[in-house]
Amino acid sequence: MPVSNQQVTAHKFLKGLYRSDYYPDRVVDRGRDILLRLCARVEAERPADLAALYVLTQAATEEFNDLQAAFEEADSEIETVAREEIAEDFWFVAQAYGFTDADVEELIATRDW
Repeated sequence: MPVSNQQVTAHKFLKGLYRSDYYPDRVVDRGRDILLRLCARVEAERPADLAALYVLTQAATEEFNDLQAAFEEADSEIETVAREEIAEDFWFVAQAYGFTDADVEELIATRDW
C-alpha cells in the first residue's frame, strides 16, 4: 500500500544520514524503508490512540535494532547523530498523523542503540 499522506511523501527521511559518507546509502535506504513501512501501517491500521501508535513505532524500532548489524558490517554504526536523526523522523511520523502529544522516547522505547 503506497503512502498517501502528503507531508510524508514530501519528507526526506534520514536526510542527515544521507549527507554523511559515514553512513552508507544502501544501509540508510533500508532505514528509510522501515520508516515508510511504518507510515503505510499507520495509514492501514489507523491507530485510535497513542498506545496503539506506540505498538507500531516500537515494532519499527525493533527493525532498526536489527539494522545495526548492517551498519557495523559497513564500518558504520547507529551512534549519536544517527540516533537523533532516527528519533526525529519517528517524531515526524507521529506528528504527520496527528499524534501531537506523542513522546519521542516512548515512540522508540524498544531501541537498543
